[in-house]
Amino acid sequence: MEGMKVPVRLLRPPGSASPLHDARTATVVGRLLGPALAVCLVTGVVSHYLKHPPGPLLDVLPTRPVWGYRLSQGLHVASGTAAVPLLLAKLWVVYPRLFTWPPVRSLLHALERLSVALLVASAVFEVFSGLLNTAQWYPWPFSFVPVHFAVAWLLAGAVLLHLAVKAPVVAAHWRRHRAGAAPADPDARDRRSFLAGLGAAAAAVTVTTVGQSLTPLAPLDLLAPRHPGHGEQQLPVNRTAEAAGTAALDAGSWHLTVSGPRPCRLSLDQLRAMPQHEVELPIACVEGWSKSARWTGVRVADLLDRVAAPPGSRVRVTSLQTHGPYRVSELPPTHARDPLTLLALTLNGQPLSPDHGFPARIIAPNRPGVLQTKWVGLLEVS
Repeated sequence: MEGMKVPVRLLRPPGSASPLHDARTATVVGRLLGPALAVCLVTGVVSHYLKHPPGPLLDVLPTRPVWGYRLSQGLHVASGTAAVPLLLAKLWVVYPRLFTWPPVRSLLHALERLSVALLVASAVFEVFSGLLNTAQWYPWPFSFVPVHFAVAWLLAGAVLLHLAVKAPVVAAHWRRHRAGAAPADPDARDRRSFLAGLGAAAAAVTVTTVGQSLTPLAPLDLLAPRHPGHGEQQLPVNRTAEAAGTAALDAGSWHLTVSGPRPCRLSLDQLRAMPQHEVELPIACVEGWSKSARWTGVRVADLLDRVAAPPGSRVRVTSLQTHGPYRVSELPPTHARDPLTLLALTLNGQPLSPDHGFPARIIAPNRPGVLQTKWVGLLEVS
């Protein structure tokens, strides 16, 4: 009948009788989850554009601080890991709302529920696909990097839309009511216990994984798939020489080709006879682990001078590995001429092992590990 309102009922599924399925708890958990997702988004964008810079950005990528990417990617993985229990808690708090009846009351209500579905789906995908990426496990048929990056923006938009729709509810429950301003909250003690447990869980998973990049906490690195001190020459290995098809490289027959106005071809002995420089630089991988190491080799700038490369030249670096998305990388002018950028021949005082890029690899400051190209065979000046 005209003017009659449809009653809204909450059909409680089994196990949903807890009083903590309320707006106050959802708001407080959201205050914790929101910053974690924001840090994850910002650092993820930084990582993406350092790995895949658009043309104009390539020439101005910074080389300082040398630990910049290590910090950024460490924060990215740490915040994403902390978001796992926070997201699960948020979903637990709000999931009875999925059982409201009638499920759709109006066109606007249908759009709101659709936006919530988009928010939940994108958040779950981002957090858990990122978690699987840290273990280098990809049980899906699509390329991880572009899809993860695209869904990140979808999630950002869904969060902003959700905040706009729920702004009155969030504002009403953002702070605890002052004493005397409202009746005592009978669920306050249970809520504090729940939030304390949630905070402890988020702290625990973070502390036991962040040691893979924050080396002072390395002894607590219990849950991370990598430990910064484990691996050949005290450095983890993501891609082995056998997997890259370079295990049979022979030092006697290997040569480095450097193109330019006066191209040259150098053997390993000739490279060793050139001035050697030692630098201490971290290698930081997208999976979240990082470790500083001592690298010795020939400055890329010296190789550019040898072939009379003009100022401002880019350098295209090609690996001898037979396949892989990062077989070819590009050194922008800022990195190519930086005195810390080396064609490294040794690691921690020893010749590079096959898994670490023997006979030669690139090491440069503030650069993602996937771009520190191993098994280098060609440097092309452009």
